[in-house]
Amino acid sequence: MLHAEGPLLTIDVGARETTETNIDDELAAFIGGRGVATKLAHDRIPFDADPFGSENRAYLATGPLQMSSMSFTGRMSMTGLSPLTDGLVSTNAGGYLSRNFCDTGYSVVELTGVSDELLAIHVTDDGIEFEEVAELEGAEVPAVTDYMSEHHDLEAENIIAIGPAGENLVRYACVMTYNSRAFGRGGLGAVLGSKNVKCITFAGDSPPEIEMDEDVQSTVHRNAATSDDMMRRQGTTQGTEFINDNFSLPTKYFEEYHFEHADQIGGDAVEEKKYKKAACSVCAFACKLPTRDEERGIETEGPEFETVFSFGSNMLIDDVVDVMKSNELCDRYGLDTISAGNAVAAYLAAEDEFGNAELVHETVEKIAHREGIGDILAEGIARFAEELGVRDYTVKNMEFAAHDGRVLHGQGLSYAVANRGGDHMYSTTLRVEYSGKIDSEGLEGKPEIVRRREDHAAFRDSGIVCAFAGGTGLINEDQHEILFGCDYDDLLAVGSRVVELERHFNNKRGKNREDDTLPYDLPGIEDALDEYYELRDWNADGTVPDETVDEYAQTD
Repeated sequence: MLHAEGPLLTIDVGARETTETNIDDELAAFIGGRGVATKLAHDRIPFDADPFGSENRAYLATGPLQMSSMSFTGRMSMTGLSPLTDGLVSTNAGGYLSRNFCDTGYSVVELTGVSDELLAIHVTDDGIEFEEVAELEGAEVPAVTDYMSEHHDLEAENIIAIGPAGENLVRYACVMTYNSRAFGRGGLGAVLGSKNVKCITFAGDSPPEIEMDEDVQSTVHRNAATSDDMMRRQGTTQGTEFINDNFSLPTKYFEEYHFEHADQIGGDAVEEKKYKKAACSVCAFACKLPTRDEERGIETEGPEFETVFSFGSNMLIDDVVDVMKSNELCDRYGLDTISAGNAVAAYLAAEDEFGNAELVHETVEKIAHREGIGDILAEGIARFAEELGVRDYTVKNMEFAAHDGRVLHGQGLSYAVANRGGDHMYSTTLRVEYSGKIDSEGLEGKPEIVRRREDHAAFRDSGIVCAFAGGTGLINEDQHEILFGCDYDDLLAVGSRVVELERHFNNKRGKNREDDTLPYDLPGIEDALDEYYELRDWNADGTVPDETVDEYAQTD
């Protein structure tokens, strides 16, 4: 089976020491990316670790496809113990970082310990440098990029960085790369902040040699370049009005299901502000959204659909430029737009201030700096809902994405069982419900669909290939088999082990069936949970038996 190549680099930021470890066996079993990082995190992070403590570890990892010339492969993965969910979380980002990371010769970089001083860490194929950067304390993400360009001749594509939100331990702070691409969900920016790491750079000339089928690469790349998919023009916002009219666009902090002004913040409105094309590394699909409003002096990348929901419909904001401004602020400060937007929407609900864009932007800044009400909102909805008198719209403490489980029942089940909680990308069951391939109502047959799609997503994030490749039909199961040199079921088996290790780790932290719940009623969910656990050969209480993972994981 095709897999990433290269050793694990462990960086102890407290001792300022590094070690290299051969992880060929782990790579062979888990491919790379999310898979190998989950394996390492499960075995090396103590089950009782504090997310903000020195024993927590953060993993950056690539997969074998980052050594291809194929579209949809400009991504890499990040994994750690989440300060938002208190469980393992993996998130991935696009942009141009992954190939610079590969050029260092490492397959995985692991951060541990806590530094006494604010650090920039420079990773190259010649060695590791620790740089104290007190002058970057409180700096926004673009300022960090500018500093690295001026002082080290490194550009945005070489860098991951946190903004003020990460330094201030906002529980949903992002790690940013290329200024506007985010390792978004679960608060790993706050994990870097807790370790006093402001940024890490990657550069070198020692990429691994990984051979893969040239015909598949050429076919996928050509089809990406010639596709007429609307996403190439409007990104994920292209479905805004369809979802609003036919399913649900959560509105007014989830109180309503339809936003009457969706056309003013949806795909056409965003496309009107788009001023050029943009892509990720070697990708010809070019679905990114550089947008600009000259009158108000706002320039950003996006908003994508999730931000249109979180900072638009869910707040009753109907001006696309206001949503662009919120997106730009989150990128600068290093905030997950989904969790941040929902947290602010909850605050607007508590204050009866829906539609107040000025208050929204002021509140985002307060969250990033933990000032005033921002200090409370920075904790995430699950931790402040009771204090503010609002409903807790989260699963496992993670704020919901836009795709409403009250309407898309399979997606609702996916939210409930997902180890990450309210994250739409964990299984993307929403896609088969939106498409009409299955009825969106009811749970019959859906536990198996959720399980299979979870396994696919975990393998996909280990490869690593962009989720849009499958969503647009531009890469299929047969092509995966050729690229990875094995049956598709073998790839799903890798994904299944990844999901199982995440669940087992979380079980060891006390999580079980009681955490697989939703903040609303979903008819038939208890039977669906029973079926889902049975399909995975887990216990009826949602826990993974130790003996199930003994073959491929340390369990004590």
